Amino acid sequence: MFGQLGLPEMLVIIVIALLIFGPKKLPSLGKSLGEGITSFKNALTGHGRDAEADENKKDDSTA
Repeated sequence: MFGQLGLPEMLVIIVIALLIFGPKKLPSLGKSLGEGITSFKNALTGHGRDAEADENKKDDSTA
C-alpha cells in the first residue's frame, strides 16, 4: 500500500509528526484528513448528497 516505505521509514514519519503537531493534535488531524479524503473520493465518483438528491428528483418527476 505504501510502495517502498518500510517500517523504519514509517516510524521516522510518525516521530516527525509527533514532534510537529504533538500527541494531542494527531487524532483530530487524522480524522480531518480522513474526512477530506472521503469527501474528495465521493466528489470524484459522484457519490454524495448531491447525487442522491438528483436521483430523488428524477424518481419524483417520473411518478
